[in-house]
Amino acid sequence: MNSRLGSMFDASTLPRNKFGNMLYSDPNISSTKSNEEEYIARNSSASAQASSPAYYDRSEDSSPNYNNSMSPWNPVSPFARSPWTMTSATTTTTTTSTRTPSQEFSPPNMLIASLVREEGHIYSLAASGDLLYTGSDSKNIRVWKNQKEYAGFKSGSGLVKAIVISGEKIFTGHQDGKIRVWKISSKDLSLHKRSGTLPKFRDIVKSSMNPSNYVEIRRHRNAIWIKHFDAISCLSLNEDQGLLYSGSWDKTLKVWRISDSKCLESINAHDDAVNSVVSGFDGLVFTGSADGTVKVWRRELQGKGTKHFFVQTLLQQDTAITALAVNQSGSVIYCGSSDGLINFWEREKSLSHGGVIRGHKQAVLCLAAKGNLVFSGSADKSICVWRRGGGVHTCVSVLTGHNGPVKCLAVEKDEESRVDNKSWILYSGSLDKSVKVWRVSEQAPNLQEMAALQQQQQTSENGFSGVYSFPSSTSFSCPSFGQSNNNGTTWIETRR
Repeated sequence: MNSRLGSMFDASTLPRNKFGNMLYSDPNISSTKSNEEEYIARNSSASAQASSPAYYDRSEDSSPNYNNSMSPWNPVSPFARSPWTMTSATTTTTTTSTRTPSQEFSPPNMLIASLVREEGHIYSLAASGDLLYTGSDSKNIRVWKNQKEYAGFKSGSGLVKAIVISGEKIFTGHQDGKIRVWKISSKDLSLHKRSGTLPKFRDIVKSSMNPSNYVEIRRHRNAIWIKHFDAISCLSLNEDQGLLYSGSWDKTLKVWRISDSKCLESINAHDDAVNSVVSGFDGLVFTGSADGTVKVWRRELQGKGTKHFFVQTLLQQDTAITALAVNQSGSVIYCGSSDGLINFWEREKSLSHGGVIRGHKQAVLCLAAKGNLVFSGSADKSICVWRRGGGVHTCVSVLTGHNGPVKCLAVEKDEESRVDNKSWILYSGSLDKSVKVWRVSEQAPNLQEMAALQQQQQTSENGFSGVYSFPSSTSFSCPSFGQSNNNGTTWIETRR
């Protein structure tokens, strides 16, 4: 074990609310059974204060037809065109401000569009420039440009659980255990054609001829090591090294060379499903699993190729690890879990445990990090925006509006961003079958400032003046500060 790296953090020292088997993937259950429900949602027991238009009550579903079982098995034909509609958040009010001149014109984070389709639950997102790729259980991948449908292609089989983009290639991970590769046509940029599947058919045939290539996957059942035999749950790219990492419910991490689609390694990484993988800094790869552990792997040169070696376990706990993310500067690794907590480790401190971020009432299902912001999507239907400064994370906004668990996030730079006020476009995909588009500013007022502004709004009698524009009532909510919410969760960061 590398002495420069921190020791394992034992999560048992923290009080946690257990969520049973939430998102606990059982690789022994076949992923091909269409009557199995991958995820069972739980109703939120807490609700935000509803006296102000800027609050959203998360204790009730606003959609009477929303199915709380969240079954991903939707019988809608994948050949039907996606009936998306778009609505914009245009309702605004204003209030006065006492902020500094450099922050004076920074608007609150707000919802700018909502894309709703009846095609299937959204399981994966990927953004590249002005293009957004969405994957669902309809087996289709849709491409959107400027919040309008631009292109689409169907996989033929397999729920789309992960999407990553490398240049003109798009990699999609599926419920059927296959990774499909798509390429953008040079003649028509809206046309996407499948260029292959990982592993290649010829590699499968060649590998199957050698008995030493077979490994035991279940009792009395063997399979070749280059192929996932259960659902692909996550993908991550290392474009500098030309590598693709795939994690699966079959408990393995596989390493692929992008140039020739060859499987270089298969690592028995965990004792349960691998739920998240992220290629990090200093040649490190991080994996999170339903077995409750976060593990670190180091890529090292070996002959003409590379090989990955286990380094250490960062976290070991009873609840499942559901999401991982590394911030843009590569200085912090974040981990979300099914107990609603976010742990993080800092590179400059040799991967020592930096603290615990508390804000969600239910499982953290997805994480993203850009600039000095961290985004967390949850089964409680909300998205928390955290700002990192001076080693401390402050909750800037709680974005609400989804009627189901927030399953995936993608972030791209806002073209309207200013040098003195960097902003980002955040895409959130949910099991309510919608994608919402948010504009998030790094200089936006934090929740304490927003609470003060809302108080001014409530007590003002003769209208409002100033420069702040509030989003619609389904954009954010502010909890009480210094107090716990109904579920005992405080909006703070705990450091060790």
